[in-house]
Amino acid sequence: MPDLQKKYGFWTAAAMVVGIVIGSGVFFKADDVLKASGGSLTTALLAWLIGGSIMVVTAYVFSKIATRIERVNGVVDYFEQAYGRKAGYMVAWFMTFIYYPTLVAVLAWVSAKYTVGLLGMKDGLWPLAVAYLTGFFLLNYFSPRLAGAWQVSATVIKLIPLGLVAVVGGIAGLRSGMTIGNFMQTAQGVSGQGGLAVATLSTAFAYEGWIIATVINAELRDAKRTLPRALIAGTIAVVTIYMLYYLGISGVLTNAQVLEAGDAAPVEVIGLVFNTIGGTLLTVFVIISCLGTLNGLIMGSARGMYCIAARDMGPCPAFFRRINAVTNSTINSALLGYLLSCFWLLVWYGNFAGWWGQFMDVSELPIAILYVIYISIYIWVMKTFTDLGPFSRYLCPLLAGMGSLYIIWGAIQKDMFLHFLVLALGILALGFALMRDRKKA
Repeated sequence: MPDLQKKYGFWTAAAMVVGIVIGSGVFFKADDVLKASGGSLTTALLAWLIGGSIMVVTAYVFSKIATRIERVNGVVDYFEQAYGRKAGYMVAWFMTFIYYPTLVAVLAWVSAKYTVGLLGMKDGLWPLAVAYLTGFFLLNYFSPRLAGAWQVSATVIKLIPLGLVAVVGGIAGLRSGMTIGNFMQTAQGVSGQGGLAVATLSTAFAYEGWIIATVINAELRDAKRTLPRALIAGTIAVVTIYMLYYLGISGVLTNAQVLEAGDAAPVEVIGLVFNTIGGTLLTVFVIISCLGTLNGLIMGSARGMYCIAARDMGPCPAFFRRINAVTNSTINSALLGYLLSCFWLLVWYGNFAGWWGQFMDVSELPIAILYVIYISIYIWVMKTFTDLGPFSRYLCPLLAGMGSLYIIWGAIQKDMFLHFLVLALGILALGFALMRDRKKA
């Protein structure tokens, strides 16, 4: 049976970090962060800075781990090394059945939403979301190299609207005084919905995804050197871009206008700055940005069950280990990832159809569970990485752990947190029941 080949380099890995992180979150979470901040731009920017700092410190800790371990799936490999095969299996099950497919579903929806808005369509959002989801799974199956090339291209393209809004909006805001005014005046009629912790959780979604770059660990050339460089360079670039972009928005729209525009705020900014034609063109770039993130998430989702099967664990490992000899892509693992993504897209649809009574935000709540896993890894680093200095062995893991706890606290305050937790525990219990360690046997 063929193995996954080493076909990617630094730029693909860095593009996965930047390309997956910079996608929908920076566009459709801007108003959520401001709303949770009570309409205060200062608090909102602080939330963006805290969330970004947590991401950079976390990526730094993981970069130290990546120089030692090179297998099939980064975070799963690390947890397995720390706590054993069964523990690693449970993390892989969580990533495969909850983390990857929930984010894929949300990104397919966001991409479709901006497309429908661009075309002026009243209907068709959900069929288009399914079409996007299906199309990019097929792309990753039939041509993983083309999918990797698309990841790099989409990353470059998505920086165009962010850069233009940051530069033009920032300059315009300083000239008109709007940026200063937004710092001085809080949007009226907005009560802080959770405060700084919930606002930081919203930024966590916008900053999430960099860890998925570790899923191509076994497919990277010189992974022990390439992956750490990509993690550090990529996350620092993201924080810088986000802060400048958010300041650019504040130079064009008031805090109240951002809240009123909602998810369409970036589109309004682009239209006001670059007129209708320029706004339309740059909105296309926004859609490409979201699709680039969707592609990166699917690159992870398609390999999820393969990661479990490669360890000769879980149900039917020989079935899920199958690789297409021609395209060197996963076969049945990708199919399962597609079906799970469709399931979570249906769950997301239920929010808008009123099925749950409240909003089950599967764009953010799975991230809180991932941060619980991170904390366990930080403890392992502090206990076992004796060759590192105090800064890398103790200070950075402690700071990253404190940031993780803060994000988890924000998730606990979200609507339907307990409902999602019960659902997640049920899925994990199923995984535990299906666990079978054939190598140990």
